[in-house]
Amino acid sequence: MSLNSLVYADAQSASSACAARIFELLTEALESQPFATLAVSGGTTPKLMFADMAKTRFDWSRVHLFWVDERGVPPTDSQSNYKLTKENFIDPAHFPTANVHRVQGELAPETAAQRYVDEIRRVFGLSASALPRFDIVHRGMGPDAHTASLFPGESLIDDRTHIAAAVYVEKFQQWRVTLLPGVLEAARHTLMLAAGPDKAEPLRAVLREPYDPHRYPSQIATYNGQGVTWFLDKAAARLVE
Repeated sequence: MSLNSLVYADAQSASSACAARIFELLTEALESQPFATLAVSGGTTPKLMFADMAKTRFDWSRVHLFWVDERGVPPTDSQSNYKLTKENFIDPAHFPTANVHRVQGELAPETAAQRYVDEIRRVFGLSASALPRFDIVHRGMGPDAHTASLFPGESLIDDRTHIAAAVYVEKFQQWRVTLLPGVLEAARHTLMLAAGPDKAEPLRAVLREPYDPHRYPSQIATYNGQGVTWFLDKAAARLVE
């Protein structure tokens, strides 16, 4: 087991713990800087985390919200990570609209990616060649060990130069926009949330197999990485406990 892996009884407990850690890290960041940045992912387990986050009183006016990846769909589509976050966190938490920086998945993929890059550069005040350093990046892991929208074999796994890109996911025959490895590796804190029995084998591989992000993309920024914590339920952790 990784030294930075925390195991809980079920998905709800793991999600609640991840939400609590997000609040701790945001509070720490805001003690020394005017605003904090948080990038989140979609999925069933994050939905539980978002519900917990929405219940907690917090000064969201000093937090800027981004997404690790997004599907090429409108913001009202049931597949939209933005929609999931909006319904379960943004709206009930009364998160300030001006601080929400979504991927415009309804646009052509390359256009959506470029606009997202431009927005990130604007908020972070970046030069053309610099990468952002998010205070917190929340990520998940798929049953195939993918993370963000970086799937096994994806050539963009080698890209440590650019911020985000459009990617076609053959497995789902769908365009997506995703943050790239250089940005994921630059994050001050990475919180990996994984639950369910279908995550047991990929988790074992990610934690125990030699570094090979083309085969196990979830190793990006987590393999001997600093500031990384895994929040797991017992079902996901059964092969590594």
